[in-house]
Amino acid sequence: MYKRSVFLMLFVAALTVSSAHADKLTGLSDVTVVDGEIISLRYEGVEYVIADGLLALGTTTRWYVDAGVETLWLEGDPVPAAAPTVDGTSNAKVGDVGSKADNFLFTLDGSTNISSIDGIDFQETVFPFLTKTFFHFERGGNDTGTWRAILADGSLGAPVQFSGAANYADTGVNVNGQNAFGVVFTTDVPVKGVRITASGHDTFSLSALTVVPDIATRPVPADGAIHEDTWVNLSWSPGKSAVSHDVYLGDDFDAVENATLDSEEFRGNQDLTFYVAGFPGFAYPDGLVPGTTYYWRIDEINNADPNSPWKGDIWSFSVPSSKANNPDPADGAEFVGPDNVTLSWTPGFGAKLHTVFIGDDYDEVGSATVGVPAGNPSYSPGPLEREKIYYWRVDEFDGLAGHQGDIWAFTTPGAAGSLSPANGAAGIELAPILTWIPAENAASHQVYFGMDREAVANATTASPEYKGNKALGSESYVPGKLDWGATYYWRVDAVYGADSVKGLVWTFTTADFLVVDDFESYTDDDPAGQAIWQTWIDGFGIADNGAQVGYLLPPYAEQTNVHSGIQSMPLLYTNEAGVSNSEASLSLTALRDWTTEGVGELSLWFLGNSANATEPLYVALSNAAGAPGIVANDNPNAAGRNTWTQWEIPLQAFADQGINLANVAKIAIGLGSKSGGASSGGSGTIFIDDIALYRLEQ
Repeated sequence: MYKRSVFLMLFVAALTVSSAHADKLTGLSDVTVVDGEIISLRYEGVEYVIADGLLALGTTTRWYVDAGVETLWLEGDPVPAAAPTVDGTSNAKVGDVGSKADNFLFTLDGSTNISSIDGIDFQETVFPFLTKTFFHFERGGNDTGTWRAILADGSLGAPVQFSGAANYADTGVNVNGQNAFGVVFTTDVPVKGVRITASGHDTFSLSALTVVPDIATRPVPADGAIHEDTWVNLSWSPGKSAVSHDVYLGDDFDAVENATLDSEEFRGNQDLTFYVAGFPGFAYPDGLVPGTTYYWRIDEINNADPNSPWKGDIWSFSVPSSKANNPDPADGAEFVGPDNVTLSWTPGFGAKLHTVFIGDDYDEVGSATVGVPAGNPSYSPGPLEREKIYYWRVDEFDGLAGHQGDIWAFTTPGAAGSLSPANGAAGIELAPILTWIPAENAASHQVYFGMDREAVANATTASPEYKGNKALGSESYVPGKLDWGATYYWRVDAVYGADSVKGLVWTFTTADFLVVDDFESYTDDDPAGQAIWQTWIDGFGIADNGAQVGYLLPPYAEQTNVHSGIQSMPLLYTNEAGVSNSEASLSLTALRDWTTEGVGELSLWFLGNSANATEPLYVALSNAAGAPGIVANDNPNAAGRNTWTQWEIPLQAFADQGINLANVAKIAIGLGSKSGGASSGGSGTIFIDDIALYRLEQ
């Protein structure tokens, strides 16, 4: 007991010394560049759109060292006599000035558009605010050197060594024969800038996050991480005003989200920015439980600030299960093999030995005690039969205990298969038609349907889940109107004379919205009336309407720039030569009651282009008679947004203009003077996708 206590004391002491965050570099490859201009970048699950103003540019200068003296190389000055001062670099260049790092460009203007520190010593970029996050892009990604934070008092932080090959990430964007590489420099405390010292370094762009958040950030383990141990050292970066931290930890998301100081998930208030769990004397003294996801939250506290506390985000990490998981073929896979099949899986936590069971009888596989031992997490069962459902299970042994695995299933070619909805599909309409592919030699198929997976899996023809026997050629079932946002299960058994073979359990989830138009049903068969421009009526033949829906030649719908699915609607507008408005309209048939299911919001997604003319975007609703209700987008240059943007409009905005929402006859989308805003004229193309109705609370 004494030795255990000493060990824990030394362990915690070591954590106290080592857990303080250090400044660090993280590769950044996820960036959108259009015509040489950075449009947005994505880091730690957040998209930063340049136009939104969350990233700002600083002031970059280049310096050289002359006889030990740091000397500013003013732009326009000749090459300093002391250059080159860094071994292994090319010559210093007058044209590669510091200010060329202070933009959001990946272009080479003339010969250069970079801040190069070839042949000199370092560059500094300072900002008129304090921050902890810097975004940097450079050419080539093959340099070495150091990054150092410029602290609020002007002193320098500890050097962070870098190698472009190790720390920087390739964006895949080629600029004059060399790719641009990205990196994020994050600091432990808010700082005013950075110094980069390198033997060659060509900066395209260096920007900073303008706001240091009040909440805790940068969780370790990262949010959603797999944590392969039964103890954990949680750590984080503090909010800018935090003096202490309230720690919440538990295995229930809602409980942690709603926890207060009186909740069992509250683990205490502390000054340290780390928290240990999974040891005696700490939370979860018996260790973290394999197969469990843990949720944690850090609230930042400063009793001198009236805005305190600052409630933190909910983060999570998962300890792998002791059972085998992540099977391949996936559970429910269809038409596998039948030859050269290899079963594989992710081993259970700490597994030393695996035992495999496989067969075509669920109960036998579930109760089997003698299987095939395997040292590696894979097994080849040999040739399989067609038109079969196979069940398999993997038991794990970790050296101390055995862990019986779940039963997984797959079909081979010739067995019945789901057609629509696809297994696991979400967002399914509320009145679907279920269809399947018949088994090759079956005489008919028995259908089971319900909201309880186990009930459907175990149902017989005497169960309420049984929905009847379907003859060959009638492979469909209509369940009627289903619940909003609910999960359903169904099963199709193949019937062979007096016998039947139980099918897989398939699942789908109905939509928590009503689809107005997702643009997936349109084809290029205009003789059949299925082209997009035959349903969405544009300005063809209308003198005062400059809209064109779809392209002149197939494919008529847009199939590259889509928000979801495989198609969106291209809406071309030309407000020129006396035309001041462009509009496309859809006459509604089935979905005319926009009060059903408690909906209260119209949502659509649009994508513009910075090259588009600045014309105001609007949506109009109409009844069969009377004037339309019109709502314009708050952004007068919405057509210039070159990222997919969701536009949510309360339906009350149309009702306030006299529109009867219980009988909407037409929806129109347009750009120009009809919006009520200023129309400057011009042309462009926007894309529209996923028009739907939601309940207001969503």
